[in-house]
Amino acid sequence: MTEPLFFPLPTALSLSDIVALSGARALTDLPEGDLLVRGVSTLVDAGPGDLAFFDTPRFRDDFRATRASVCITTPKLGAEAPAGVVVLASDRPAHAFAAVTRRLFPTALRPQPVFGHSGIAPGAFIHPTARLEDGVTVDPGAVIGPGVEIGADTVICANAVIGPSVRIGRDSAVGPGVSLLHALVGNRVILHAGVRIGQDGFGYQPSPRGHLKVPQIGRVVLQDDVEVGAGTSIDRGALRDTVIGEGTKIDNLVQIAHNVAVGRHCIIVSQTGISGSATLGDFVMLGGQVGVLGHITIGDGAQIAATSNVKDDVPPGVRWGGSPAKPVREWFREISTLKRLAEAGAHRQGEG
Repeated sequence: MTEPLFFPLPTALSLSDIVALSGARALTDLPEGDLLVRGVSTLVDAGPGDLAFFDTPRFRDDFRATRASVCITTPKLGAEAPAGVVVLASDRPAHAFAAVTRRLFPTALRPQPVFGHSGIAPGAFIHPTARLEDGVTVDPGAVIGPGVEIGADTVICANAVIGPSVRIGRDSAVGPGVSLLHALVGNRVILHAGVRIGQDGFGYQPSPRGHLKVPQIGRVVLQDDVEVGAGTSIDRGALRDTVIGEGTKIDNLVQIAHNVAVGRHCIIVSQTGISGSATLGDFVMLGGQVGVLGHITIGDGAQIAATSNVKDDVPPGVRWGGSPAKPVREWFREISTLKRLAEAGAHRQGEG
């Protein structure tokens, strides 16, 4: 069996290229000649021609032993560099490293055509009333319904389903097996494999005879630069739209219910569930497995710790955690108190 190369080897970058991309500055003397970087790696696995980064003392021993040609780190940590490593200093090493990696491996940034082609592949099903701008790529098995509009340079991967009258902006990517219905999608939006957008919201009226289904007639609006992880589901609104604000990044396996309004540049981590008609402000961060009750508001810049249950409105700019969620210091005090009580009880039992 041959070993596949999923991401093509990049064009080498010079040190001056890396400095320009990362904004870092040299802490050590630059080598004579033109040192070229051809790849990126961890401190442990890096070899000649590789770029690595180092931003925490926890990995100090790995840094001292690294064989990387170039390493981006903080000014303080860079003083411990081994001989022969060119050290570039940055206040944000991981951010600087990512900027270089983006240039080296651009195809890793979003889903690529599965069929390895450009344009409309054989086996794609496109309704004659759909309108596709120049540069749109459509994989085999994709279905594009009537009245759909897709902007230039967007990729529709294999077996994706684009429902009637959906709008997709330019330079976006719809991954394999995505279903996209009743939705307006902006520019540079990324939908990873298996995302479900625009299906029914969960709406029923209970009665003695059973549950009466309520029509869901809203839409989903994904603004520019939104990214949605694999297997995530975003329901369309009941009467008003479900809206995801520009720049928001959503992890895999997240559930967002009908009528939810998510602000700009939020982070929502895996297995989080947001109930109907909840509102998130701008720059909100939700850790993994957070549950958000319906009809509440989380203010701008608030951060919610993983596995928390949010049942009340959250003020802007705070850090909450726990179940039910509360200010982090209060939550920590409760945990410490319970721990002391448990230890005291165990001690008393031991004496008895």
